[in-house]
Amino acid sequence: MSVEAVKGHLRRWGKDGNVLELAESCATVDLAARAVGVCAERIAKTLSFAARREEGSDPERACILVVASGDARIDGKKFKDRFGVKSKMLAPEEALARTGHGVGGVCPFAVENPEAAIYLDLSLRRFATVYPACGSANSLIELSCEDLYAISGARAWVDVCRDWRPEAATEDNP
Repeated sequence: MSVEAVKGHLRRWGKDGNVLELAESCATVDLAARAVGVCAERIAKTLSFAARREEGSDPERACILVVASGDARIDGKKFKDRFGVKSKMLAPEEALARTGHGVGGVCPFAVENPEAAIYLDLSLRRFATVYPACGSANSLIELSCEDLYAISGARAWVDVCRDWRPEAATEDNP
C-alpha cells in the first residue's frame, strides 16, 4: 500500500487532502511528535500482531491491529484476556504482507486484508485529536478519535495497554 491508497480510502470522508506528507521521517513516535510539534502521547501508533486462526480463516493472513497512544505499551495479560492469544508482534515482512503497509507506515487505513481486525485502545481517548500514520514513513493525519474509529473501520475500543498517563498531556505540558 502507499500514501495514495490511504488517500483513496480517506476520500470517502473528505479527509484525503488532510494527509501531511513530510520531508522528514515520522516512522517512530518520537520522530512523528517532533515533526508535527505535539507531545508523543498524541501519536496514534498502529501495532500489528499475529491472530488466532478463526474457523475458515487463513493463518498466513490473520492479524490484529491495535492503534494506541504513543506512550502506551501493550499489556500481555490484558491482550491475552481480550483476544485469547499471546501478544506476538509481526516481523516487519509479516506486517507488510498482512497489512499492506511497511513498518513505520503501518496504519488502520486501506487495509485490504479481510483477515485483519482493527481495534482502538482507550489510551487514545484522552485527546481531542491524534495523529496516525498514513501508509508511509513520512505521512500522517490529524483526526478526532471519533473520526479515527469510523474511518479505520475499528471493531471496538479495547483496554489492552499499560504505562500511559490517564490525564492528557499537551504540547505545553508533555
